[in-house]
Amino acid sequence: MTNNTVGQKQPGFWGKMPLWQKIFIGMGLGVLAGVFLGPDAEFLKPIGTLFVNAIKMLIVPLIFCSLVVGVTSMEDSRKMGRIGAKSVVLYLGTTAVAITIGLVFGSVFAPGMGLNMVANETSTVVKEAPTLVQTFLNLIPKNPVNALAAGNILQIIVFALGLGIALNLCGEKAKPAVAVFESLAEAMYKLTELVMKLAPYGVFGLMAWVSGKYGIEVLLPLIKVIAVVYLGCVVHVIVVYAGLIGTIGRLNPVRYLKALLNPAAVAFTTTSSSGTLPATIKASREELGVSKGVASFVLPLGATINMDGTALYQGVCALFIAQAFGIDLDMADYLLIIMTSTLASIGTAGVPGAGLIMLSLVLTTVGLPIEGLAIVAGIDRILDMARTSVNVCGDLMVSALVGKSENELDESIYNKEGYSKETNVA
Repeated sequence: MTNNTVGQKQPGFWGKMPLWQKIFIGMGLGVLAGVFLGPDAEFLKPIGTLFVNAIKMLIVPLIFCSLVVGVTSMEDSRKMGRIGAKSVVLYLGTTAVAITIGLVFGSVFAPGMGLNMVANETSTVVKEAPTLVQTFLNLIPKNPVNALAAGNILQIIVFALGLGIALNLCGEKAKPAVAVFESLAEAMYKLTELVMKLAPYGVFGLMAWVSGKYGIEVLLPLIKVIAVVYLGCVVHVIVVYAGLIGTIGRLNPVRYLKALLNPAAVAFTTTSSSGTLPATIKASREELGVSKGVASFVLPLGATINMDGTALYQGVCALFIAQAFGIDLDMADYLLIIMTSTLASIGTAGVPGAGLIMLSLVLTTVGLPIEGLAIVAGIDRILDMARTSVNVCGDLMVSALVGKSENELDESIYNKEGYSKETNVA
């Protein structure tokens, strides 16, 4: 019997290691390098910047092509509307639950109690968050080319949905155009696979810079609020997401949690839901068995409107700031925070730092000192890592539940420990 592997170079230890393990090794080495080098670790930041830029390069064409392919694969327009409705209800519902958890944890652990800070007469000026009306008015792009060039995700989604629906209505005449978009989408998936091979090195550079810039000493005064946010995020993923997978989806929650490893690791280090989209789509299709049509439609939508982690963070930080300045909030304020954060999540970009814009909107709405934003901004990067990971975990949960409800989830792939391309869903 001939051994076909003779003469072929076998992958070494590093080559055989799963991507998420490589990413965490890069993260750990980055932290050690940052602690050792201190502020001088900034010279390693360009390594991470190159990786982030490569990820950003994928976002617009991947979202656009994925959505067009997702819509055209659903020739039944009623089915597309049904899937969209299910997705939006799940996304907004879990966002409301997430901010409630944040408010409860903020009340129980009281991270800002005893700081006794005093607000200045003038508030810090921050970028104004868009109102809900402005968000809806800006949904339709005046120029779709400009929207694509500017990376306006909401407008890109609307245009892609409209184009996909139009292609379906054109019937046979649109088949060549549909084939082009399917080819482009497959090319983007392959380019994504190549870019993700750089993730461990990019993560090393990013983490070295973060740990070198902030240091352990700077984090100590705010360690409690960081711990509360991280605890809330873990509880939300394990209790809410895994619970919904088990109760509504009747699926094994452990398999879902295992599938989170790669995308959650990427989200944790890049702090971008949109930037993690390539890894999220890959995990949804190859590890959870969600069909290409559902994954390509639900996940780009979730990268834009699903902000569970950000909402949870807002609940904790709003109470932290209220406690730090000695301001008491009543039940009406809590309900206003929940409503504002849930609706604002629709128009918040899934990019690093977007949570601060949403937080400024919440503080202004409830009447809390805007100066509190400056306190949180110092540790925003660390908090952003956790909240982005939760956002991505929520995207995967919704894709699995919607796929299962539409009979477009291959349970032989979902329940399989390993993955082979031969068993991938179409």
